[in-house]
Amino acid sequence: MEFWYTEEHTDDVRFSLRVKEHLFSGESEFQKLDILDTHEYGKLMTLDGLVMVTEKDEFVYHDMIVHISMAVNPNVENVLVIGGGDGGTVRELMKYPSIKHVDMVEIDKLVVDASRKYFPAVSCEVDNPRVTVLYEDGIKFIQGKERVYDLILIDSTDPIGPGEGLFTTDFYNNCYKALTEDGILINQNETPVYEKFFEVGISSNKKLKKMFPIVHVYQANIPTYPGGYWLFNFASKKFHPTQDLKESDWNQLGIKTKYYNTDLHKGCFALPNYVKEKIENGAL
Repeated sequence: MEFWYTEEHTDDVRFSLRVKEHLFSGESEFQKLDILDTHEYGKLMTLDGLVMVTEKDEFVYHDMIVHISMAVNPNVENVLVIGGGDGGTVRELMKYPSIKHVDMVEIDKLVVDASRKYFPAVSCEVDNPRVTVLYEDGIKFIQGKERVYDLILIDSTDPIGPGEGLFTTDFYNNCYKALTEDGILINQNETPVYEKFFEVGISSNKKLKKMFPIVHVYQANIPTYPGGYWLFNFASKKFHPTQDLKESDWNQLGIKTKYYNTDLHKGCFALPNYVKEKIENGAL
């Protein structure tokens, strides 16, 4: 008998992968977590039935949430990661000797524990001495902090359950206050392929534009995420994502990546018209 994992992207679209083995199932006070071993994408983690990370394509998301900002401001020293319990974002950050400290605030310890066991190549830097893992609510953690971080990466789930509050104006405003004068914020911003996701992305972008002087959207192809096409917001108090790209400086660092490079950096901000126009209009 064949065993398939199926995720419902919309009422009319489903995404399926053939499964070798169901390796783990657990439930915390926040969500249900499953680890499956698939034929095509290797091990994958789902939260409440939605794909969060797979062995085959995780590098795309983690490269693009980290290296864009680091190539714009290589002087980043203190970083806050909200979410990111699989450890991939921290792994990429630890490639930079200039980074002094990373706070990773993950609400669900089960995610970190499962990643340590089943995704060692992803979670390999979670225990780095430059990293502090805090099992807290990122929304509460950020409150009251001022000019602490050079970079904030919001590595969140979709805006349901534990991730819902990470897309609000109050939360973004608290992030703005927590950033230094050179501060950059990056957040995953859903897919433009399906309207219910794109509405969230457009709303997030509008909220950030009300407080940050520089806000731009960029893109990446992530096969196992809805639509296979994902957006991110780049929001900064000072730096423009392409005009301030430190291309030669970043390349001289010799950092090994699987997806990101500085040519792609410049290209990923060139959006298709249907995406660009709706973001600029602030509505579908």
